[in-house]
Amino acid sequence: MAEITDKENTLVMETTKGKVVIQLLPDVAPQHVARIKELAREKFYDGVVFHRVIEGFMAQGGDPTGTGTGGSDKPNLPAEFSNVPHVRGTCSMARTQNPNSANSQFFICFDDAPFLNRQYSVWGQVIEGMENVDQIKRGEPVRDPDSIVTMRVAADL
Repeated sequence: MAEITDKENTLVMETTKGKVVIQLLPDVAPQHVARIKELAREKFYDGVVFHRVIEGFMAQGGDPTGTGTGGSDKPNLPAEFSNVPHVRGTCSMARTQNPNSANSQFFICFDDAPFLNRQYSVWGQVIEGMENVDQIKRGEPVRDPDSIVTMRVAADL
């Protein structure tokens, strides 16, 4: 069990495969962390599927339509690229070709993905439950996909 030292900057995501705890990185991507927390507190992610899951790469979710084309009704975020590398367990925002198009979709890396470095906004790191992320059903799109049951800021639990 990971020790949660900063409950305001920790997410607890219950998935159909089990619990995943994510340490948020507000010093790295303050606007993205604020958005993820805002959406979690609105229960936006509850029931949302992992619609794009690629073996050896990542699991992507956060689209309420489940198609990869949707987002929240909030404005897109400006890029907050950093030197934090995309390694196993990194949580980062999905976007279109436009670097300033991140909204609600995010992905969790299964393995190191250095080709993503400094091109996507890293906002968190899995600190517990990566074995549950590893079990998320693969596909692009996924047939009968796994989902986020609930996602909450630890301070609210």
